[in-house]
Amino acid sequence: MKIKRKFREIVPSHNNTHESLRLGIILAAVGGFLEAYTYIGRGGVFANAESGNIVLIAIGLAQKNYKMSILAFIQVIAFILGALANETIRQREREKGIHPNRYSKIVLLVEAIILFIVGLIPETVPHSSVTSIVAFISGMQISAFKTLVDSPYSTTICTGNLRSASEAFLKAIKYKDKLNRARGIRYSIVIIFFALGAALGGILTEEIGVKSIFAASFLLLAALVIFYLDNKESKDEI
Repeated sequence: MKIKRKFREIVPSHNNTHESLRLGIILAAVGGFLEAYTYIGRGGVFANAESGNIVLIAIGLAQKNYKMSILAFIQVIAFILGALANETIRQREREKGIHPNRYSKIVLLVEAIILFIVGLIPETVPHSSVTSIVAFISGMQISAFKTLVDSPYSTTICTGNLRSASEAFLKAIKYKDKLNRARGIRYSIVIIFFALGAALGGILTEEIGVKSIFAASFLLLAALVIFYLDNKESKDEI
């Protein structure tokens, strides 16, 4: 308890569960897991990193390797459709006055179900079909969970998080700013768990194969428990 209190003194807690560090940790672990899973078990691609696919489109066109360009283009479109699907549903939920926490739980449940189905798809199915589904999920997740307490972040790629962590720590050191120190620590924790998720994904995919993605599905279901725990803590405080 003393360690927890000390940590909270340095890194203040969240106000909304869907923006919490504890949820961000699980989502980042899932993001890393999926990158390792698609790279090792589904054709050697990173389904979350669409910048790489855009590069492949350009290279394919330059080398007249149109198959490469088309396959990479499909991944990008799947990602865009995931982001658009999330935004469309969120707008409708917002118009109905539904709390963001409830919508976030729906997204997590949908992701968990789809990823479980992905684990049932045999290796004989073309990898591009599976990685497109994962790219769609990535688009949904990156669009649905964009804020870490009080800062923008990503749960499926780390480039932006690395930049934000560097900037936050620089400001924290230069100006002795506690707020930026807390932000830098949060970003760093998310990055670490992204890496741990990738390590777990790599190990399980090597050992189990394509069904290892069930672990990512279970992690997302575990994330739903966080909403219950936060709700229970709020009632206890009252």
